[in-house]
Amino acid sequence: MSIKNKLINYLLTTLIGGLAAILPLGLIILFIRWIVKLIERYLEPLVALFETDSRFTTIIVYAISVIAILALFFSIGLFIRTRFGKMVVHHIEKKYLSKLPGYKAMREIVQQLFGGNRTFFSEVVLIDIFNSGVLMTGFITDYQEHNNYLTVFVPTGPNPTSGNIYHLPKEKVMRTDISVDYAIKTIISCGAGSESVFTSIKNTDNKKYTSG
Repeated sequence: MSIKNKLINYLLTTLIGGLAAILPLGLIILFIRWIVKLIERYLEPLVALFETDSRFTTIIVYAISVIAILALFFSIGLFIRTRFGKMVVHHIEKKYLSKLPGYKAMREIVQQLFGGNRTFFSEVVLIDIFNSGVLMTGFITDYQEHNNYLTVFVPTGPNPTSGNIYHLPKEKVMRTDISVDYAIKTIISCGAGSESVFTSIKNTDNKKYTSG
């Protein structure tokens, strides 16, 4: 592959990766804005009938909008707890949502942050990929039982849904006792709270990963 093609491929994959990372959040923001605008359209004329300050009217409209959005999300949460609701969500997810770029990764992250039982991150580790003394926070995503390697995902901050995948020898991986959800929160906060990650390094002979 020529240098030109490599550059084009790099630009395209980087652009698509960035789009996939922000698309789910962007859709949520657009959905909330649509609800607020809808409530404003029908509620503001009604509130304006009363002799109130225009700023007070705006505050009332936005307060009701927030309450309506919370009530909507709560109602959806109640619905998907039912057997029928779970069936509907599974159908929509399988047919539509799973086709959206970045949806599966975002779903896993949200489930991990808010108590989901299933996650592809099994353990938090620290790795020095280039033997430079610079450590990166990563998550073990796969154990290679037939060889001496571990697959580690190293996310980028503050967005943990994008990052790089490395296949490392076990002796190059520093194992920790920190919880996955806490480590994700340190990534979202651009490293704030990382001291706990270092103090949770397991007390092995060389503080590297060893099976068992």
